[in-house]
Amino acid sequence: MTIQRMCELTGVSRASFYRDWEQKAPDAAEMALRDAIQRIALTHRDHGYRRITALLQRAGFVVGEEKVRRRLQLDNLLAVRRRKFAVTTDSNHRFRVHPNLAESLELTATNQLWVADITYIRLRREFVFLAVVLDAFSRKAIGWELGRSLETKLPLAALEAALTSRHPQPGLVHHSDRGTQYASSEYVKRLEVCGAHLSMSRPARPWENGKCESFIKTLKREEVDARRYATFAELRDHVGEFIEQIYNQVRLHSALRYRSPNEFEQEQIPEAKWSPAALSFRRHEEIYPDA
Repeated sequence: MTIQRMCELTGVSRASFYRDWEQKAPDAAEMALRDAIQRIALTHRDHGYRRITALLQRAGFVVGEEKVRRRLQLDNLLAVRRRKFAVTTDSNHRFRVHPNLAESLELTATNQLWVADITYIRLRREFVFLAVVLDAFSRKAIGWELGRSLETKLPLAALEAALTSRHPQPGLVHHSDRGTQYASSEYVKRLEVCGAHLSMSRPARPWENGKCESFIKTLKREEVDARRYATFAELRDHVGEFIEQIYNQVRLHSALRYRSPNEFEQEQIPEAKWSPAALSFRRHEEIYPDA
């Protein structure tokens, strides 16, 4: 018997049935499905809900396109798309997509380029989200926050932590993806108050935020996947310990000549005056070496 027929016989609307079902604790099968949707959406960022549904069905899940699309919307995995043209006086155009400045920067000091991203972490009965801000020069995690919602307040809290610990000067470049949280007015205004410039990756190019992607991979492989967290409080304690005491202090990075981020920053010679990162564009022969 279909759900629609059962609702008709009991005199309950389908909307009420699904609303009551979603409020209850999900079972293991539903958690596994949601985990698979999250992983596919983050791995294939250019895939829409139809392609994601096809991949899920190939993996053995019995799921339809509408459910996948609804889950993607609830988890806020849909990025802001660039319009064909931009009209600055259009009051209905809520967000602005910023060009990628990070790829042309030549870093020589800290606080020249910050990179930010959000990822999900699966607990026993829920999904939570981690927002992080890294200094791209030293790979140090300078701000982070855990939350149960993907609202702008989550990455904004991570940004506030970074601003409190670093006090950057005007000229800083902040790089992220095109997610609605980073393009929101509240987040953009907070950066503009600090005199920072915004930079965003292009669609379907996660490598343009590679430093943050690498941090998230390290966090999940060396900490999250190695434990079975049951509660939000337990996760917060261990994630904070990993970031502050292990990743920043003792974990060696090949990109830093096998030094930890803290050690790498301490070895830098302090300059008399801080300056923003310089732009460095590749020449014609570097772009086309065979020409």
